[in-house]
Amino acid sequence: MDDIKLNSQSSSYTDDNIITLEGLEHVRRRPGMYIGKLGDGTYPDDGVYVLLKEVLDNSIDEFRMGNGNTIQVNVKDGTVRIRDFGRGIPLGKMVDAVSVMNTGGKYDSKAFKKSVGLNGVGTKAVNALSSQFMVESYREGEMKHAEFSKGKITSESPLQKTSESNGTLVEFTPDNTIFTNYKYREDYIESMLRNYAYLNTGLAIIFNGKRFYSKNGLLDLLNENITSECLYPIIHLKGEDIEIAFTHTDQYGEEYYSFVNGQHTSQGGTHQSAFREAIARTIKEYYNKNMEVTDIRNGLVAAVAISVEEPVFESQTKIKLGSKDVGPEGPSVSKFIGDFVKKEVDNYLHKNLESSDILLKKIQDSEKERKAIAGVTKLARERAKKVSLHNKKLRDCRVHYNDAKGEQRENSCIFITEGDSASGSITKSRDVNTQAVFSLRGKPLNSFGLTKKIVYENEEFNLLQAALNIEEGIENLRYNKVIVATDADVDGMHIRLLLITFFLQFFPDLVKKGHVYILQTPLFRVRNKKETIYCYSDEEKQNAIKKLGPNPEMTRFKGLGEISPDEFRHFIGKDIRLDPVTLKREDSVATLLEFYMGNNTPERQEFIIENLVIEEDYTD
Repeated sequence: MDDIKLNSQSSSYTDDNIITLEGLEHVRRRPGMYIGKLGDGTYPDDGVYVLLKEVLDNSIDEFRMGNGNTIQVNVKDGTVRIRDFGRGIPLGKMVDAVSVMNTGGKYDSKAFKKSVGLNGVGTKAVNALSSQFMVESYREGEMKHAEFSKGKITSESPLQKTSESNGTLVEFTPDNTIFTNYKYREDYIESMLRNYAYLNTGLAIIFNGKRFYSKNGLLDLLNENITSECLYPIIHLKGEDIEIAFTHTDQYGEEYYSFVNGQHTSQGGTHQSAFREAIARTIKEYYNKNMEVTDIRNGLVAAVAISVEEPVFESQTKIKLGSKDVGPEGPSVSKFIGDFVKKEVDNYLHKNLESSDILLKKIQDSEKERKAIAGVTKLARERAKKVSLHNKKLRDCRVHYNDAKGEQRENSCIFITEGDSASGSITKSRDVNTQAVFSLRGKPLNSFGLTKKIVYENEEFNLLQAALNIEEGIENLRYNKVIVATDADVDGMHIRLLLITFFLQFFPDLVKKGHVYILQTPLFRVRNKKETIYCYSDEEKQNAIKKLGPNPEMTRFKGLGEISPDEFRHFIGKDIRLDPVTLKREDSVATLLEFYMGNNTPERQEFIIENLVIEEDYTD
């Protein structure tokens, strides 16, 4: 009877509950379905960059179909303007092409055979999520102009005569109510455009007056991105619908840059997996020796780009390829890449014996090191397995990067803290679904110049490696963000350096792929009876004092442990501030580590003295 009573009082489900959303309203209600995360431009995968990329993809597709060799990109005060010199959107359908779902030229494979764009969704999503959106198309001396706001048309011109060259102009301003307080970072845009240039040799992209152009494709990409010394000249091979470039360095692990139809697939996919398997198999067969694939691929830095018909990506953001086949009637991706690598790499090694000799020595050195630490790694794995169920250092979360999907997957993170007080505050404040905590006992070992044997011999490093699940590479990384959370004092800074040294020394791809961050926590709390303001710098503190009036109460936080769990909840929740740890293209890992973590050279002493900042000690 109770069940019947409950049901009779529940909400009714009638015709009135069935809603048809008009135009692009669905995109505005569920933006994550179309562009992934939102964000404010702090991170390179935030939605505002996806909007720019979606419009740019259409211009790139025009170039790839042989139309126009220049694209102009301007970003100023949050507004993006992109002009290409392709064929221009057909004038009669221009408005529909940017505002009506399931309308686009990419359903017709004759017009766009190997495009990046998917079913014309991208530009409509940009339109829907922009406070202002303008499009102009120029074709054979005629043009059309239209303006929109939040996906709804506000003005449309009739056909007009024009002297403009063929092509399309799109200008949009992301909606600040959706992308709150967003700001474009030029370095992220430049990185994106640089990749487009590498993948489209002969295309000039002009961004705010700066020109991006590549003559040598993936060869240029590796030359610009490798941060360790190449052991032999980069091997660069091209075929129809495929291009690869690779070399070995003295760094640990593997590093890949993969692309499909000019799109950077930062999370890899079927093509990257196929290349990894093919390169190891081909090299093993060339030497005709019993080699382990881990030894063959250790230190490998490679780029692979393929063109396929009707690519299937795992999400609208197109960062991971799901396609199994090159085209509707073509071979599998695995066979297509495998056949090319087998033939071309084998031929190259036969013709370039000096490179093949260096490669063989590198593989043999990796094998020697692996065998030398085999006993240590076995014991370490057993130890890590035993403590994993009762690992006091790790407070795990429920959602992991390697087994979840969608936004939850992106939000998975682990805080690496020092000491029990700091880890205690974070543990009590965290979101147990997506936030894990790993507690260090004290200062970790300086791993600079040491071999990977130390990772297994040092219990703390071994347990951290096991927690992150990166022993075999970062493909199965358990957390999207690895966050170093230390005090903002001299000891805390030193621990940050030691951890970053560990990652750069043994897992550089973790840093290069943008997974390592520094947690910013407030230095000061300024408050009166009505309001509390947390300040992350001396400038913010001075502004807070001005705002709150005379004689506010002021506290200087000397360590994370001094911040109560109730307060800490704000600093690791929606208001979290993270600084990504990045490597500039010109940075050499070996040089950086030698400078910061090597012997205390006069150069480093001079650097420390010149950059020393002494802060006043503030108390209540």
